[in-house]
Order: sequence, then structure tokens, then C-alpha cells
Amino acid sequence: MRTKIAIIGAGPAGLFLAHLLYQNGVDCVILENRTRAYVEGRVRAGILEQITVDLMESLGLAARMRREGLVHAGINLAVDGKIFRIDMADLTGSTVMVYGQQEVMHDLFGAALARGITIIFEAARVQPHEVDSSQPHVNWREGGVERRLDCDYIVGCDGFHGISRASIPANSLNIYERVYPFGWLGILADVPPANHELIYANHAHGFALASMRSSTRSRYYIQCALDERLEDWPDERFWDELCLRLGPHTAPHVARGPSFEKSVAPLRSFVAEPMRHGRLFLAGDAAHIVPPTGAKGMNLAVSDVILLARAFTQFYTKNSTAGLDAYSASALARVWKAERFSWWFTGITHRFPEMDSFTRKMQLAELNYIRSSRAAQTTLAENYVGLPLN
Repeated sequence: MRTKIAIIGAGPAGLFLAHLLYQNGVDCVILENRTRAYVEGRVRAGILEQITVDLMESLGLAARMRREGLVHAGINLAVDGKIFRIDMADLTGSTVMVYGQQEVMHDLFGAALARGITIIFEAARVQPHEVDSSQPHVNWREGGVERRLDCDYIVGCDGFHGISRASIPANSLNIYERVYPFGWLGILADVPPANHELIYANHAHGFALASMRSSTRSRYYIQCALDERLEDWPDERFWDELCLRLGPHTAPHVARGPSFEKSVAPLRSFVAEPMRHGRLFLAGDAAHIVPPTGAKGMNLAVSDVILLARAFTQFYTKNSTAGLDAYSASALARVWKAERFSWWFTGITHRFPEMDSFTRKMQLAELNYIRSSRAAQTTLAENYVGLPLN
């Protein structure tokens, strides 16, 4: 087989890139080692920045999002039970959209099928080759048979544990990482949300988040130890702890019900740079991870592939490599700002094991400053709704 762009991974980064390339008349093939049902069913992010909403619109994929998504003009912070609101629409003129990644993937897959975008599922042992040459290719096994895809460029969109970044020599990458000493215990339940907007809570027992996926489906999280066992957290215990951390203002509005998904997610900040090696480019989680506190993961993948699609289009229409050569630096400029915000927001909302009384007072001073300062609220809001692409 031959194509112009070989994309490894059919997650948000890979599929958004494929749709952008299709829109610009650039051929591509996606290789995915899982089934469509697995990729589409993964429970992930639920907050879309304006840049992602706009991309869904421009790709003709926004109809269901507009019907079912929830526009949020603000978020709320609760400190030891006392709550205050950040009016993002007033402060920045922008909003965010609550629309689960599962729903985004459903829309992307459906449109890819209709548009004839080639996706090869259950591609085993995917491996990029000759990325330092002018003739890179990707090998994989399909139905027990060795296959090969020749291409001009390869884009690794296969996540943190994927083969793409692992294929780059270690001495060609700089790795920056912070692993946090706690995780998030999260549940999904088909109950109405406790509030019409998200609530981030800082409590003596640790962080909590009241979120949602729709007007009838709630997503809740509480900070927990990394070695927490799910069997130690029956639903009743989770609801009791959540209500305690959210505080007396919110707890009476928490509708309890059986959870149908429960998991513990570790928190990590991670960046690998540069995001290019020869003719292999990295995008999304293959290059960077952020703590979910700032709701940046999928949105960063989107900004990566917008830049990449522009660069590929420029190459194939104008024979210019300027965009490709600038891709890593341009993407990383936005990545590091999102990393900073997610690290900072995690720092002021969570209780750290080593936190002493002075550090706690500093955390409270930061939160009280945000409560009282429009300038501080504007900074938070600008980052939460998403900084400009350029």
C-alpha cells in the first residue's frame, strides 16, 4: 500500500488529523491496533475548548454536539465547603462545551466511514521504519500476514504507551516529567448533575470534582492514593466521601445512584521534545500528558493536528517545508503553557502528602486571592477556555 501520510493511532489526534487532511485533499491511512468498539468506548475527557468546538464545526461534525452538548459559561471553586464562581464568559468572552470524548469519537468514526477515510483496525505489531530517510514506511501484521505501508510522512498519534515515541532514539529526545503522588477515583452514574457547572473542591480530605457528561449523566472524582483498590470503594462510601468534600452548599443536590464505571487514574505531567524526528511527527498524548485538572488533554491534541494539517497542506500545495520545520516549536509553545496551567491548577486544588502548615496557608492565600481579584480570575479563565493557537 502507499499513501501520503501514515497515521498511527485512531484516537482523537489521529482521527481529527485524518479529517483535516481529507478536507484539504491529502491522502492518509490510519493504523490502529485496537477495535473500533474499544477506542470509541474509552472513558476520557469531557470538556472542549472553543478551538475544538470550532474545529468540529469546520469539519461538519458539530450537529449532534450542538444538540446534546452543554455550553458552560463558568466554573466553581469550593474551599473547605465555601464556594465561589469564575464567570469565564464575562471575563474572556468565551465558553467551553461539555461533550464527552466518547461522543466525539462516535462522530469522528461515523464521518470517517462516510467519507471513505481508510482505518485499519487490529493492526498488530505496528512499527515505523526508515524515518530518517526520504522513503519511510510502516509495517504491521493483519490476519497473520505481514503488511507494509509506504508513505511520505508518519504521524504518531498512538498515545503515551505507543510505539511512535518509543521508535525515536532516546538520545534524540528530551523528556520532562512530574508524577503526582495521588490519583483520581472516578465514577460515571446515570443521575442528574449536582450543579449546572463544574465544581472543583479543595477539602481537608483532598480534592473532589463534580462534573457531568449530559443533563442526565454525572461524572464525579475524588483524590485518592495511587494504590487504592476499587473493591474498597463501594458506591455508598464514594457518595458519602464526595458529599463531604463538596461541602454543605452542594451535598444536598448530589443525586445518588449506582455507578456503571469506576476507575483510578494516575496524574502525570509529561513532555517529550522535539515533537519531530526525521519524517516522524508526534501529536497528542504520544508527545505530552497533562493532569486532567485543567481539561487540556484532548484539546492539546487538537491544536497539534491543526498545526500539522496546515503544514502538510502547505507542503503538498506549495512545496514548502516551512510549516513542517516549525511544527515542533509551534506546538510546544502552546503545550508548555497548558502544562503550566494544569500543574498550577492541580497544585492549588489538591492536598499533597508532604504539605506542611505553611504550604497549606500559601494554597489558601492563592485561592483567596483568586476569589477577590478579577485579574486573577481572568488569568484562570483565559487558560481554562483555551489560549490562542498562535
